[in-house]
Amino acid sequence: MYERDPSRVVVTGPLAPYAVGLCAAVLHQGYTPKSSCELMQLTAHLSRWMGARGVEPEALAGPVIAEFLAVRRRDYRKRTSSRALVPLLAHLRSVGAVPEALVPVDDSEVGVLLSEYRQYLRDERGVVEVSVRRYLPPVRAFLSTVPLPLAQGLAGLTAEHVTRFVLEGAACRSTADAKKMVTGLRSLLRFLFVTGRISRPLAGAVPTVANRRLATLPGRLTADEVNTLLSGCDRSTPAGRRDFAVLTVLSRLGLRACEAAAIEINDVDWRSGELTIRGKGGLTDRLPLPADVGEALADYLMHGRPSDSSTSRLFLSGRAPRQSVTASGIRALVARGCKRTGLPRLGAHRLRHTVASDLLAAGAPLPEVGQVLRHRSQLSTAIYAKVDRVRLRELARPWPGEAS
Repeated sequence: MYERDPSRVVVTGPLAPYAVGLCAAVLHQGYTPKSSCELMQLTAHLSRWMGARGVEPEALAGPVIAEFLAVRRRDYRKRTSSRALVPLLAHLRSVGAVPEALVPVDDSEVGVLLSEYRQYLRDERGVVEVSVRRYLPPVRAFLSTVPLPLAQGLAGLTAEHVTRFVLEGAACRSTADAKKMVTGLRSLLRFLFVTGRISRPLAGAVPTVANRRLATLPGRLTADEVNTLLSGCDRSTPAGRRDFAVLTVLSRLGLRACEAAAIEINDVDWRSGELTIRGKGGLTDRLPLPADVGEALADYLMHGRPSDSSTSRLFLSGRAPRQSVTASGIRALVARGCKRTGLPRLGAHRLRHTVASDLLAAGAPLPEVGQVLRHRSQLSTAIYAKVDRVRLRELARPWPGEAS
């Protein structure tokens, strides 16, 4: 049928030379024939409109696209937003027909400093992009309080200025946001000192936010809940095989969401039975590959993952365009699994806590648990010291006046 064969959509006008390549590209990215047909029909409409007005492909920018969409909304109800044109514009940019979208550049003093700071976090500190984005808002807010010119204001920066900013900012933030603020601010102050913009190390002047994470027991799942979560994946579908593989990796190896998302195909060493993990701070570790994890990954690779994908990442999105799953996608995958099986909504990190708790229950000492979880600080592992309630009862002292 015509509506199922995107190659039969006739494109005339300025975009005609790119129609065949676009059709092949969207099919390769995993779009269904129906969606591909609709995209090609949208392309044909845009090309006719461009031809009638003498618009060349290199002129496809914001104002021109907005004008076309306004015209399209008069007669069409589907694919009338700028998002519908994303696959087309991406293809045109990839073949050089449309220039890359210009990214606004902040050339102010603060903007230039933040650009250098962002590069420092990535190259020198090995901070992942998601953490960089968390650091920048509080850092920008702090720099906005420094008098201009910026170089002179930073040279006169005092511990009192730093402390006052934190106390005022923490008063209107949640505890979690306040922690992110002080973490980013300490990082900025270290950067400023290392680069010679301030003469004294002021990171120590940043007050500490009250941390009560040791006041409660780490959350975990029981073995039955883990099995329920895994059994809820429909392994007869590619998406179900992927979900099962991801959940198996998280529940058996205790990976962070960002670490699971970063796994590449070549990270799985089938011969030696090991898996390479890219952790926080740019660190790389090799973990043993349990048999059930290897079986889940092999099943996904052979029967669930598109074989013609151009990315080397292991886990791919289930919908077009086929892209690598992000850390937020991993967290969303766990949340969908909980909803599907009737479990309370849990974060991906809860599976990491479960692995640590199971290791302790099996008699593993805390240092070994820290090695499996790849903690750089023993303090991070210390939260699991309370999990073994049987041993804690041996240390507990009776309440004064309580009957024996």
